[in-house]
This record gives sequence, structure tokens and C-alpha cells, in this order.
Amino acid sequence: MDQSKKGETLLFIIWAQSLIALLGSLFFSEIIGYVPCELCWYQRILMYPLVIIYGVAMVKKDMSIAFPGIILSGIGMFVSFYHYLIQKLPAFHEATGSCGIIPCNTQYINYFGFITIPFLAGVAFIVIFVLHIILLKQHRGK
Repeated sequence: MDQSKKGETLLFIIWAQSLIALLGSLFFSEIIGYVPCELCWYQRILMYPLVIIYGVAMVKKDMSIAFPGIILSGIGMFVSFYHYLIQKLPAFHEATGSCGIIPCNTQYINYFGFITIPFLAGVAFIVIFVLHIILLKQHRGK
């Protein structure tokens, strides 16, 4: 597989990851009825544009269009990590105070004792960020 095909495949995986995250968040709120907390909204604000950014970059086959994606996903990683700490470490929740109508330490899901919604968002942001770094390295190698 040549470099351009690898790049297109990685771009598709990044776009698919952002789309899955978008659909997952809508599933939790619109189908199941979980009300997002304030930090969940910030994560959505950072994730939703990625579907468009990477989709346009993929269709036009132009990596330069996707540059804002690495910034949004990088910030999203930190917001998700912070949110996860609030959920899992009582000291963080007590230090941050109230988060809004829905407390940010609410754990609608808690699979295996560690997989929560911010954990899932964090994984999505990390996958997008790391794959984008790989794409940048490939692009520089040309």
C-alpha cells in the first residue's frame, strides 16, 4: 500500500471514530435519555466539528484542511481526562464544586468499574489525536 492510500485510510479511520463518538453521545442523550453535564457539553463542542473537519479533508484528499482537528482533539483529551478525574476521585469533585444542573461526577454508565462516558470520549479523542500525529509524520516523510 503506498503512502497516499495509507493516509486516506487513516483519515477515514479518524473520521469514522469521530462519527461513532458523535452518534454515541446522541444515543446516550436522545435515545436513553441521559442529560449531559456541563463538561459533557464541552466535550461535544470539541468532538462534533471533527466529523465535518475530517469528512471534508477525506473527500478533498487534503490533510491541511484537517489541522484544526488536532487542536480540538488535543483539548478534548484534557477535558475528558479532567472530567474522568472528577468522576473517579472524590477529592477532585470536592475541589471543583458544583458543575451545573447535572453534577459532573454523575456516572450514568460504569462498566468494569472504569468505563464511563468521559472515558469513552477520552479514548475517542486520543485515537483521533494519535492517528492525526501519524498522518502528519507520513505527510512530512514525502
